Amino acid sequence: MCVSMAETIQEERWRWLKPIINKEMRLVDVAKICPHSERSLKRWKKAYEVHGMDGLIPKSTEPKVSPKETPIRIKEEVIALRKRTKLCALKLHWKLEKQGLMVPARTIGKILKDEGLVRKYRVKKITYKYLRAERQPGELIEIDVKYVPGMIADKRYYQYTAIDTASRWRYLRVFEEQSTYHSILFLEDVIARFPYPITGVKTDNGSIFTNYYVGTNKRSDLTVKTIHALDIFCREHGIVHYLIDPGKPAQNGTVERSHREDQEKFYERNTFRSSHALHKKIRVWNEYYNNLEHCGLNGKTPNEVLYRKVTNVIA
Repeated sequence: MCVSMAETIQEERWRWLKPIINKEMRLVDVAKICPHSERSLKRWKKAYEVHGMDGLIPKSTEPKVSPKETPIRIKEEVIALRKRTKLCALKLHWKLEKQGLMVPARTIGKILKDEGLVRKYRVKKITYKYLRAERQPGELIEIDVKYVPGMIADKRYYQYTAIDTASRWRYLRVFEEQSTYHSILFLEDVIARFPYPITGVKTDNGSIFTNYYVGTNKRSDLTVKTIHALDIFCREHGIVHYLIDPGKPAQNGTVERSHREDQEKFYERNTFRSSHALHKKIRVWNEYYNNLEHCGLNGKTPNEVLYRKVTNVIA
């Protein structure tokens, strides 16, 4: 089964409300991991209870008409006076007051701002503190393919990469082809080597992973005619297959960052005379990576995080 990202605001709101409505989670617990505020969740929940799914469709909060709107004649007078004198809103208020026009200084300021006649000040950058939801090993494995740079013995090779987003543990394997068959073969290998049950994998939208975005396999209602072999494999093994949005590789950021590490610290520092040398060196490199301290793990290695959890579970 494929699970893609929310395409509308209504879908995004329902994604966070669903466990609350179904009484699977409390609202205060969802608010801890939700990028939206607790106040917004309460507002959406109330709108859903009153109007159903239609209540989750965003509506404009801008008033359509206002009986107290400043007349056009006064707006034009303020704009003309500003361009002629370059005075601030408060001084324009005093000058217009002497002419018999009682226009509040804040109203004048808003008119000038709407017309782009105010000075542009530097805005202090706000730093947001995000609460990262802690995942368990095997909950989400990112999978991607990297081209091995250059030709080795006149052949092109492809590096399949799987990395656990919780422990940063990863597994690499090199094939002479990239295909659906090799994707399934690689995932079978990962399942056999990973010490935890794998419940979710995330990939890009390449044809070796999904046919959801292949035009010849889509109907006019955006449903896929045939199920991809990898999706069938995932369904048989109880794995949810997530897809990133098209053209958004940052949503697969953990494995993409891993590929940059491969390029800078492995491929640019090594040469390979044969495929045997490539396979041997990449096994050594992957073992080194899994025993390397990571900043995201507070100085621990992926193996330390992963197998310490395994030991605790067994104990």
